[in-house]
Amino acid sequence: MKALDELTFDNRFARLGDAFSTHVLPEPLDAPRLVVASNAAMALLDLDPAVAETPVFAELFGGHKLWAEAEPRAMVYSGHQFGGYTPQLGDGRGLLLGEVYNEAGEHWDLHLKGAGMTPYSRMGDGRAVLRSSIREFLASEALHALGIPSSRALCVIGSDTPVWREKQERGAMVLRMAHSHIRFGHFEYFYYTKKPEQQAELAEHVLNLHYPECREQPEPYLAMFREIVERNAELIAKWQAYGFCHGVMNTDNMSILGITFDFGPFAFLDDFDAHFICNHSDHEGRYSFSNQVPIGQWNLSALAQALTPFISVDALKEALGLYLPLYQANYLDLMRRRLGLTTAEDDDQKLVERLLKLMQNSGVDYTLFFRRLGDEPAALAVTRLRDDFVDLAGFDVWAEQYKARVERDGDNSEEQRRARMHAVNPLYILRNYLAQNAIAAAESGDYSEVRRLHEVLSKPFEEQAGMEQYAQRPPDWGKHLEISCSS
Repeated sequence: MKALDELTFDNRFARLGDAFSTHVLPEPLDAPRLVVASNAAMALLDLDPAVAETPVFAELFGGHKLWAEAEPRAMVYSGHQFGGYTPQLGDGRGLLLGEVYNEAGEHWDLHLKGAGMTPYSRMGDGRAVLRSSIREFLASEALHALGIPSSRALCVIGSDTPVWREKQERGAMVLRMAHSHIRFGHFEYFYYTKKPEQQAELAEHVLNLHYPECREQPEPYLAMFREIVERNAELIAKWQAYGFCHGVMNTDNMSILGITFDFGPFAFLDDFDAHFICNHSDHEGRYSFSNQVPIGQWNLSALAQALTPFISVDALKEALGLYLPLYQANYLDLMRRRLGLTTAEDDDQKLVERLLKLMQNSGVDYTLFFRRLGDEPAALAVTRLRDDFVDLAGFDVWAEQYKARVERDGDNSEEQRRARMHAVNPLYILRNYLAQNAIAAAESGDYSEVRRLHEVLSKPFEEQAGMEQYAQRPPDWGKHLEISCSS
């Protein structure tokens, strides 16, 4: 294991130059202190977990110190926000400290969010508050534990720095990690500003570093775009299967790697509601849960437009045509597994759709339903779950269809079925009220609940002794929390 001063830097994005980013130093936080750290994320950098408790750790990730080899840069990009194009955005409160590679040869961006003002702050203060930093940390690590591609989070550093939002709060920084922080909006920026040389340089950078296998194809850029389409189709299928709402699917929040990125007003579904809107600023429901699938395609179309200098329009359209079939295949495969099915039948899609329609009208807890469906044999499980539904006759019809489908699926033992279903149906998810409880404690100086919740969510599929309170349905107040982009 490594100490902090043993990290090896290779700042590949910084070498692209000033057309792509601006050198900015982080603004130190007052009295920086560790709120929470992820041992799993630290392992990606070969770091000894014990270094998180040292003073230099909080000083480095609280903006007071900097590695000599680091080269902090604020990236410039643009993007479509709620459907309208914004010509220049960029890292308004974040800095790419540098790129580190581990002993396995993997490169990881170290990106400090809440590091102060940059040329792209757009009248903002460049700060992040404790609550939003905790939420991003918990979400990043929780999604990874669920098997959903995501940026990672190394730590949250708290402080005494005052920050004004709706009220005065305390500033914080979260150190997030990804193999790249390049977004769809990077390509849009150079396309719409008519800078073909820089756009070509960016495309080469992404192709060479993140999609090198596409170099072997007759049309490398087309192969890269096709791979981006495939990754996003799979990503959003996982969001939908596990009830995750991103909340702000602007093109500047879409990763070129097809990972969950830039957490703001996200939420997991409590009661199933296909029309759920987690962002209280999204008055028209553009980024509602059910809209995430078409918005994913819309965003890919925006990226395709930016790639027209490299790829023919017909080829881009053909690649975009892969998105919905790939999404549907990935989603249905995941839902079959969540239902405990190991084979495929033509009517499985209808079986899923009927269940979700029944859930929609009954306020059924989305996560707990699937978990409990695997607790017992199918016939007994549906009997116990029946009372959660309003349309009892409708549920009875579905239950008979489901039991018959399970019987046709094979003769696996109930123990095998239970283990198989529990391996894909989490008991613990990051519910908004759980995050709020942890945030409230942290804002009063008690970080134990953030750390405990992080540990529980790191093993979402395993029943953990003494942690029953994290697997309960939320109280009524917990279902109606309003979350904003600064939350």
